[in-house]
Amino acid sequence: MSSSPEKLRFTEKLSYGLGDTASNFFFQTFNLFLLYYYTDVFGIGAAAAGTIFLAARVVDMFSDPIMGYIADRTNTRWGKFRPYLIWMAIPYGIIGYMMFVVPDISESGKLVYAYVTYIAMMLAYTAINIPYSALLGVISPSSSERTLTASFRFFCAFAGGLLISMFVRPLVYSIGGEENEAFGFQATMAIFAGVSVLLFFMTFKGTKERVHPPVGQRNNLKEDLGALFRNRPWLILFFVAVFTLANVAARGAATVYYFKYYVGDAGEALFLIFDQTSIIMTSGMLGLIFGVWLSKPLALRFEKRSIMIWFSLLNTLSMALFFIVPPDEFGMMLALSIFGGFVAGPTVPLVWSMYADVADYGEWRWSRRSTALVFSAALFAQKMGLAIGGAMAGWYLGLVGFEPGAEQGPDALLGIRILFTLFPAGLSAAAIVALYFYPLKSKELEQIELDLSARRAKLSEEQAEMA
Repeated sequence: MSSSPEKLRFTEKLSYGLGDTASNFFFQTFNLFLLYYYTDVFGIGAAAAGTIFLAARVVDMFSDPIMGYIADRTNTRWGKFRPYLIWMAIPYGIIGYMMFVVPDISESGKLVYAYVTYIAMMLAYTAINIPYSALLGVISPSSSERTLTASFRFFCAFAGGLLISMFVRPLVYSIGGEENEAFGFQATMAIFAGVSVLLFFMTFKGTKERVHPPVGQRNNLKEDLGALFRNRPWLILFFVAVFTLANVAARGAATVYYFKYYVGDAGEALFLIFDQTSIIMTSGMLGLIFGVWLSKPLALRFEKRSIMIWFSLLNTLSMALFFIVPPDEFGMMLALSIFGGFVAGPTVPLVWSMYADVADYGEWRWSRRSTALVFSAALFAQKMGLAIGGAMAGWYLGLVGFEPGAEQGPDALLGIRILFTLFPAGLSAAAIVALYFYPLKSKELEQIELDLSARRAKLSEEQAEMA
């Protein structure tokens, strides 16, 4: 009988989590500020900016599975996935910084620059984040340990997002002022880029890979992809990711516009150095941070699928209710923001632990483990959702007659309100429908874990006898 998997040290779980702090410094900046930066600071149209987001996904269609394939076949003394944290950290930081440099060139030249830097950043994000995400699937053979590690990951991710929500706008205005937001963004993102590089190094140093592919597994992309597309739980999570991240992108892109043009936030400090927009962003992230820690105790008592459905329903309701809140009811907005973040919190680590469960299911069902391919496809689904949400936000703003920096007409204001409330709520509802069909339950996962443990122990014994 095989021994139970070792429990991970607190320091290893924290080290793993810091990698998503690094990722989220840019992810959250893109989610909350990039569309605004492109339209109101960089100087390109909303529809053109939306098209940039979608064009990058064409590249991702090829780069994400290729990166997953490469990572699964990487073999070094540091493991399969950890080396990429060292190899890609510095390029990731440099390219992320370059996105927020405004070159003194023509408008068409700026558009080309935006395309090149955004697509380059998505490639760098792919090259470091697919191996980082796959690391969760091999850090422990235990589903419950992975769920707890995922909680650390997203606590750290949301802590990074919290820093972005709290300090980007104040730093931009402190460094550059309203007259030079471009320099403010450039200097601010230089700081976060440098810290990101250091955090990825810390993740590399503090983690270890413990789960390996079955002995004798042949490297065959066709077979890996065939197993992936026959993997019904993964297919369902793919659509959940697309709808969820489209919701996140659309709402995130609309946040600054909603508070600047509908609520009337002029950037003046309401509390300490924070304006209304920063307070709302920060409150939502605080709610997420506290909500994350519910994932482990909830997963011990209830099915992951049930938790995802019910908490997503509550989050959907909180987004929809924003539509009826008058612009002067900031207290009600604050309460809804905290509540929405809190109920969304447990769902994020749970869905990533479900991806690791799906990798186990694939190995159990077809005797092929392609952890990075599973996570690369998941990351592609998320980036597709982000692109769809961001592109639709940009196109929709153009459709309703939005004019950057001008007083908005009734149609534009209504469009901004819908984009921040009802539109993301509808996308969230679509994700809930997809979740209803997710088949893996706790008893099945326990049996899969036992079967895989027995298989691995038997293979180890056979190897020892042959040696």
